[in-house]
Amino acid sequence: MNNNFKMVAKTLFGFEEVLAMELRNLGAGNVVEGIRSITFEGDTGFMYKANLCLRTAIKIIKPIHSFSVHGETELYKKIYAFDWIDYLSVNTTFSIDATVNSDNFSHSLYVSQKVKDAIVDKFRDTQGKRPNVDVKFPDVRINIHIQKNHCNVSLDSSGRSLHHRGYRIATNIAPINEVLAAGLLLLSGWDGQCDFLDPMCGSGTLLTEAAMIACNIPANINRKEFAFEKWNDFDEPLFDKIVESSLKKAREFRYKIVGYDKAPSAVRKAKENIENANLSDYITVERKNFFDTEKFTEGPLHMVFNPPYGERLNLDMEDFYASIGDTLKRNYPGTDAWFITSNLEALKFVGLRPSRKIKVFNSHLESRLVKYVMYEGSKKAKYQNKE
Repeated sequence: MNNNFKMVAKTLFGFEEVLAMELRNLGAGNVVEGIRSITFEGDTGFMYKANLCLRTAIKIIKPIHSFSVHGETELYKKIYAFDWIDYLSVNTTFSIDATVNSDNFSHSLYVSQKVKDAIVDKFRDTQGKRPNVDVKFPDVRINIHIQKNHCNVSLDSSGRSLHHRGYRIATNIAPINEVLAAGLLLLSGWDGQCDFLDPMCGSGTLLTEAAMIACNIPANINRKEFAFEKWNDFDEPLFDKIVESSLKKAREFRYKIVGYDKAPSAVRKAKENIENANLSDYITVERKNFFDTEKFTEGPLHMVFNPPYGERLNLDMEDFYASIGDTLKRNYPGTDAWFITSNLEALKFVGLRPSRKIKVFNSHLESRLVKYVMYEGSKKAKYQNKE
């Protein structure tokens, strides 16, 4: 018997293709890319596995109802008519998250209020008692999405955004989102088959995500809970079995993952987070200024980092980005160097021609993930012409 159902995985702009590949590799069916989202099919166990293992997903939602809607009265009536008893009880707390893109509805908060009213009125009329709303820690999170005249009702199986991995307890200035970090690493082609360096590691997020990819450790293994654990039909033995099975697929890593930062506080925080993720055996963090370093390995090196953009730190960006280029040219032959920045003007001062430029967003900042291939020997002069 086929127990598969449709689900939607939400992601960040630019990571749709990466997430679709992750889903296919996990075993999802009917994977279809959208804008910042992927639709796919799987059973309940796969929903658990998707939340546990996907690196570039922000949420996994499960559609449970859909209908056409042209106004607030119709919305109320159709939500009221739905059989909520399969998903809620009078003792269940819930919250509503609404996204609206329709001429018939002008405000998402108003839509949330109408949906809440319909649900509590239905329970009060049929059960004599109503469930309570809890916006911070609800038992069930209901997602309402209205696009023109169509409404989708879904359950949020994740709860807090999946970038909350559970290992990061100490943060530095402008820490990079964990899903963004994993997506950048996967876009860069990082697969754990050589040494890795983050020369401006901050609180260690790129290092931690790099180690988890290299060792094939489930992305959210350190997370304390998922929303589906509070659902009426939560199958705890099945979830435990999926966790155990996913951990068995972890692999050994025989190379080095190294992080540098010149700030003692950043080094301390990075070490704390890495220890909290149980990855101290795989990652070394040192207090160093990247501009004073040289490549630590004779073999190939994969470098990914998140330098300052000039948004928060008072730096001469032209000089800083020129120093990045000079250090790569002088001291890092045989290196694939990737970094993300929103300072597109400062990029011009790196003095190297990027072989790749990928548009991504760091929070609200439109950014570029750029790649510089640092060749060894005679290829240097041939391929590293200045712009």
